Amino acid sequence: MLPYTRDLVLIGGGHAHALVIKAWGMDPLPGARLTVINPGPTAPYTGMLPGHVAGHYRCNELEIDLVRLCRHAGARLILDKAVDINQSRREVILESRGALAYDVASIDVGITAKLDLLGFAGFGIGAKPLNMYAERWRSFLAQVVKGQSASDVAVIGGGIAGCELAMAMAFALRSAGISPRVTVIESGPQITGVGGKARQRILMAMSGLGIVVKTCVTVVEVMADKVLLDGQESVSAAFCVGAAGGRAHKWIFQTSLPQRNGFIKIGTDLGVVGDQALFAVGDCAVMDKALLPKAGVFAVRAAPILYNNLRVALSGGRRKTWRPQKNYLKLISLGGQSAIAEKFGLTLEGRGMWLCKDWIDRAFMNRLNNLPKMMTPKKTGELATGVAEILATKPLCGGCGAKVGRGVLSSALNTITQPSDGVVTGVGDDAAVLRQGNGEFQVISTDHLRSFINDPGLMTRIAAVHALGDVWAMGAQPQVGLASIVLPQMSTDLQRRTLLEITQVATEVLSVAGAQLVGGHTTMGAELTIGFTVTGTRKTMPLTVSGAKPGDMLILTRPIGSGVILAADMLGQAGGRDVAATLLIMGQAQDREAALLAPVAHAMTDVTGFGLAGHVHAMCQASKLDADLFHDAIPTYPGARVLSDLGVSSTLMPANYLDAPVAGPHDALLYDPQTAGGLLAAVPEKLSTTVLQALIAQGCTGHIIGRLRKGTGCLYLS
Repeated sequence: MLPYTRDLVLIGGGHAHALVIKAWGMDPLPGARLTVINPGPTAPYTGMLPGHVAGHYRCNELEIDLVRLCRHAGARLILDKAVDINQSRREVILESRGALAYDVASIDVGITAKLDLLGFAGFGIGAKPLNMYAERWRSFLAQVVKGQSASDVAVIGGGIAGCELAMAMAFALRSAGISPRVTVIESGPQITGVGGKARQRILMAMSGLGIVVKTCVTVVEVMADKVLLDGQESVSAAFCVGAAGGRAHKWIFQTSLPQRNGFIKIGTDLGVVGDQALFAVGDCAVMDKALLPKAGVFAVRAAPILYNNLRVALSGGRRKTWRPQKNYLKLISLGGQSAIAEKFGLTLEGRGMWLCKDWIDRAFMNRLNNLPKMMTPKKTGELATGVAEILATKPLCGGCGAKVGRGVLSSALNTITQPSDGVVTGVGDDAAVLRQGNGEFQVISTDHLRSFINDPGLMTRIAAVHALGDVWAMGAQPQVGLASIVLPQMSTDLQRRTLLEITQVATEVLSVAGAQLVGGHTTMGAELTIGFTVTGTRKTMPLTVSGAKPGDMLILTRPIGSGVILAADMLGQAGGRDVAATLLIMGQAQDREAALLAPVAHAMTDVTGFGLAGHVHAMCQASKLDADLFHDAIPTYPGARVLSDLGVSSTLMPANYLDAPVAGPHDALLYDPQTAGGLLAAVPEKLSTTVLQALIAQGCTGHIIGRLRKGTGCLYLS
């Protein structure tokens, strides 16, 4: 791989950016590092939203999976919000992660439909951002079906978007057997955005669905159960949607970007006026000589021009000009599977138009969903014996999935000399235990992870939590950490940016845990690898895996299945929401869990590379016990069970299965290698319920997954 020299940052996961990411994956610019910033792992496709609200599409059918797209493009995805841009320093300021440097950046954050009305913030929901509106609608519809809410709906705004959503909601309520009471409120004299013929047909369609249209009215206030109008009777509304035109995001107003009413001014090359390093596209941008309606079709058509001009800005050359079309096809859903088409003043209506719209929408989503599969390079020519067999297996996983199997590791560790004076325990536990001169104890451990995501910041967070797990598992207080970092080859500027990000995150994680980053070692290599050597202290003898007793209950603080999720993500088979949810948990510290478990546990470890079965087996062997595992009580990460049943597994899983077999029903997830996995504690039965309650009270989770009894190190699943 060529060295990285330039940072390209895409702010927002809008339609144009999604298409750019797809194109980048097919033909990336060598040497450019791509970063995408978006609040969530998916972005909704505008065109299918009314169909989803009406019940024609499932939620996942209209979601652009940014996690899969970014994996395809070799990009990192940062789940955060931009709150400012420093043009002089070329930095994007993020809500949670601070400043992120760029050489070239593009903004595609869409618009919001939040209204500046009294009470709207508390009782209304804007039609945009789409995902927030869709989630609130699904919740409201479920409440209405259960009889927990009235079915009164008000839509403020009589444009195409407001009318489409009003008809979709009315249709959905009717389909659920509920008589809809939907009102569209428009301040102007008529519904807008279409010609006369289309307007009449839309009004007829709304009338057929029982929708009331009020024009020439002004909204005064939105309340919990109604919308107050100026000089007219209020409108009942248990659910109020704002669709009265798109508004710019407030954070853009506060920037130094050239703008008109919060919309970013751009030229014909999609570049921000006066800034050669910055672009903007979609609804958040405005061209002085082309006053365009806020429609997704323009962003889609602009994507190829943006893709070309971003490459030119990064490498040199001539930019292309974007010429937005003057006329475009409007396809408007009418609630059911019928639609109106309007272009050049011509209007057509019926199911055929719905089928046309459905085909266009699905074709767009297929462009973003049909990604090439990961291919393993084939070696040709003369090979040493055994090379072909290894190459025939699946690509090597990252994280703990890349560890050496327990059996192979044990055979090497058995040759290590036994502990000497001052070393209480060495090989075989989570960390080595050293006796200090004051009679207290110090634990020391080291761990590192091959990168499994293209995000140095999040990798650092997970690697630090993973390393600290050994200290927490022994009931010790984290003390210091030394970082070991391997960076892929990159320019001096990118080295500086990346190391600064890694150092800031490492300092934060260790500081929260009560420890201090005291240095480390860096080098350049083939891929990003991050590790930590950590120490901790404890006044009494640290917990080990050998202290468990018959009758103890096994408490696990985290789900299992991260290895399957990460393996599927590498292959492009995992859902973005599942990947994001898993990474979020993996990056959370477990200091609170350790503080509650350590005082009462007889033995404790953290579940990592050898899988749940391997770590339970290690505890049972050291304590001379057997374990009865409760299959239904073992938590799993979202999506992990389905993927495992489909045969997805991490590269270390087969070795884990051989090292710690479990009697009873086969469950591959028991052998799945975990990265930054949960704490596994053997707790007296009489205290187990109290411990679980204490964990919940602290905002943590805990699950009783088994019981220990006298034995010889065997595991049973029931």
